[in-house]
Amino acid sequence: MLALFLPLFLVLLLVGMPVFFAMLTAPGFMLYATGMERDVSLLFRNIYNGIDSFPLMAIPFFMLAGEIMNRGGITMNLVQFSQSFIGHVRGGLAHVNVMSSMLFAGLSGSAVADTSAIGSMMIPAMEKNGYSRKFAAAITAASSVIGPIIPPSGIMIIYAYTMEVSVAALFAAGIVPGILVGASLMIMVALMAKKYDFPVAGPKSTWSERGTATKNAIFPLLAPVIILGGIIGGIFTPTEASAVATAYALIISVWVMKTVKLRDLPNIFIKGAQASAVVLLLVGSAIAFKTVVSLSHSAEILANWVLTISENPLMLLFLINLLLFVVGMFLDAGPAIIILGPILGPIFINIGVDPVHFAIIMSVNLTVGLATPPMGLVLFVASSVSGERIESISKAILPFLAVEVAVIFLVTFFPALSMTVPRLLGLVSG
Repeated sequence: MLALFLPLFLVLLLVGMPVFFAMLTAPGFMLYATGMERDVSLLFRNIYNGIDSFPLMAIPFFMLAGEIMNRGGITMNLVQFSQSFIGHVRGGLAHVNVMSSMLFAGLSGSAVADTSAIGSMMIPAMEKNGYSRKFAAAITAASSVIGPIIPPSGIMIIYAYTMEVSVAALFAAGIVPGILVGASLMIMVALMAKKYDFPVAGPKSTWSERGTATKNAIFPLLAPVIILGGIIGGIFTPTEASAVATAYALIISVWVMKTVKLRDLPNIFIKGAQASAVVLLLVGSAIAFKTVVSLSHSAEILANWVLTISENPLMLLFLINLLLFVVGMFLDAGPAIIILGPILGPIFINIGVDPVHFAIIMSVNLTVGLATPPMGLVLFVASSVSGERIESISKAILPFLAVEVAVIFLVTFFPALSMTVPRLLGLVSG
C-alpha cells in the first residue's frame, strides 16, 4: 500500500505541482493513509538532515564560482581562444561554439549557465556570419549539455551524496564522456559544413595571435586544472576544492583581470545563493523521499519486476537508457537523479554494474535530456537568448541529439570509456 506513493508522486508532477512539494506530499500522504503517522515527522526532519552536510557545501561554492567567472567576462576570453585555433575552418564558428562550451564546462558545471553565457555571444556572431538563427541556437543548446558532464559537475555532486559514491571518482569518470560528446558534435558540424557549405569565420590566426589569445585565457583555463589536480592529488577534498575555485574566481575577476567591481559582488552573491537554495531544497527533499522508498520496499519490488523482463545486464542497461531518455524529456536532470537514483541504482549495482559506471550512465543520459524536446530546459534558455521559436530549435537540434545518444550507448556498453581514468588514478578498484 505504501508503495503507491510513487504513482501518486507522478500524478502530482503531471498536474503541475513543483518537484520539491510533490516529493514531500506524495510520501507524506501515503504514510498518513497507512497508519504510519509517526514517520511523517521523520520525513520532514530528514529535509534538514539531508541539507546539513559538509560535502554538499560544494554545490553553492561551485555555483558561486561559475557566477563570478560568467559575470567577469571570462567567457569572452574562452571564445577568443577557441576562435584563434579553429575559427578559420569551414563551419568555424560552430566549432568555436562547441569548443567554448567544453572549456566553459570546466568552470561552471551548469548547462543553463553555458547556454546563457555562450549563446549571448555566439548566436548573434554566428547569425552575422551567415548561419541561420535556429542552427546557431541548436548547436548552442546541444553543446551546453557538456557543462554538467565535464567536471566540476553539480549533478554529479548530488548523485554522489545521494548514493554515497565518491565525488572525485565521478569527476574523473566524466572527463572522457564529456570530451566524447564535444568531439561527436564537432564531427557532425564538420559533416554538415561540407554538405551545406557553411561559412569560414575568418583568416587563419597567426601563432602570435594565438599566443595572445592563450595569454588572455590562461587564468580561466587554469581553474579546472587547479580544481581537478587538487582533488586527485589529495591536496583538498571536493568541498574544499569548491571553496578554492570561488576564491580563485574572485582573485582573477576582481584583482587580476579587473572585470568585476567590488560593488558587483552583493548581486553576484545573491544570485548564487538563490540558485543554490533551489538545489539544496531538492537534495533535502530527496533524502526524505529516499527514506520512504526504503520503508515501502519500492526498490526491491521494482527490482524483482525488472528482473522478470530480463536478467541480461546489457539488455537491462539498454532498456533503462530508453527510460532515462524519456524521463529527461520532461524532468530536469537534478530532480530526475534525485528521484530515480535511489530506486534504479541498487538494482544495477546488484547485477554487477559498477556504481561509478551507473552514475555516469545516468548523469550523461539525463544531461542530454536537458536539450531534448519538448521540455528540455536549455531549449527554453536558447529560445530566450536567440528569440527563435522552440519548435524551430527542436527540429534543428535533432542531428546533434542523434550523435549524443550514440555517445550515451558507447559509454553504457564500453565501461572502459568512463572507468579507465578513475582506475588509473586509484579512485576505484579493478
